Formats: sequence, structure tokens, C-alpha cells
Amino acid sequence: MENRVIYLIRHGKIQQEDDQRRYIGQIDLPLTEEGVKQARNLHKRFEHAEISAIYCSDLGRSIHTAKTIAGSRDLPIVPRRDLREVSMGEWEGCTFGEIARRFPEEFKARGGDIVSYRVPGGESFADCSLRVVAALEEILASTSGNLVITGHAGVNRLLLCHMLGMPLTNIFRIAQDYGCLNVIQCGSTGYQVKLMNGSGRSGRR
Repeated sequence: MENRVIYLIRHGKIQQEDDQRRYIGQIDLPLTEEGVKQARNLHKRFEHAEISAIYCSDLGRSIHTAKTIAGSRDLPIVPRRDLREVSMGEWEGCTFGEIARRFPEEFKARGGDIVSYRVPGGESFADCSLRVVAALEEILASTSGNLVITGHAGVNRLLLCHMLGMPLTNIFRIAQDYGCLNVIQCGSTGYQVKLMNGSGRSGRR
């Protein structure tokens, strides 16, 4: 594998109707003003960085972040459906409390098997991992140079578990704040995570 750097980013903060914890998977929500600012901070961070292309999910929040990072630079921006966040199926948009009240057994079952439990109409994290790891491998095989991948919290955690050789049961031990930056060196010896959940601001971690 060519020696190169992957900059794995989470999109900026998204607009929600309240502060309750919700299942937000593939609902296409826009960035907040704070989220736009986070994307602009990432633009400053990468303004003069050596990058060959930006890949992103085809959801608006990821595309907006990717386009802001690119700015006026003539960089290919490649949206991919297979980089979308995990699908939460029938639970999309519902609060955690609502699901716990309406479907207590299902809520408990998912908590007891966070890797393999599949929400009705959605994906398990194991399903999503197969999808996004295959996407990553295809991207690396078909490109050269350093890449930016603008993903989502769940997607990034799954990719980092893969890169670190961590079991998916540990997925939520990895923090992924809005607008965060992960830096991964990859080459013939595999992946080496240099920075995880770092600040997107230039010169800061």
C-alpha cells in the first residue's frame, strides 16, 4: 500500500428540533451556524495541505462540510452513498426515551447486542461496518495521494475500529465530536492512527 495520509472528519453540528438524544442516521439534516463555523475551521486547517481528493457521504451535512473544506481549491469532491451513517430504520428521528417507552424489549435487546442488533428497516453496526470498510478499501485501491474523508460519528468509529483492530463491541469508547479530525497514516505496514477526535482548528489538537 502506498504511504499516504487519510484525514477522517466528522461533519459539523446539525440542526435538531430540541436537545433530546435522538436516533439520527440517514435523515438529511442541515448544519447549524456552529456546524458551518466548524466546517470553516476545517477549511483553514486544510487550506494549504497536500490533498488529492475529498470523499464524503451523499447526505447534505457531509457534502456541505466537504465543499467548505475544499473552498476555492480545485479538488475533486466525491459523494458516496456507501459512506452514509448507519441506517436507523423505523427508529429514525425518534428520541431514545420514546423508543425505550414504546419498544422496551427491542431497546433492551439493542443495548445488549450493540454490534449485531438490527433495528427494523435499518442496519446493525456489523452491517454498516461491512459497507464502509469495503468503501474505504475501494477508495484506497482506486486513488493515490492524501485523502480527506468526511464521514459521520458511527461511520468514523467503525472505520477506526477496523484500522486499530478493535472489536466493534468497543465502538462507543471512541469519541467523535462534531467537526473533529482523525489523522491516519497508512502504508505497507497497515494503518497507524496519529490523531483521534482532534480539533479541526488550524494548529490545534
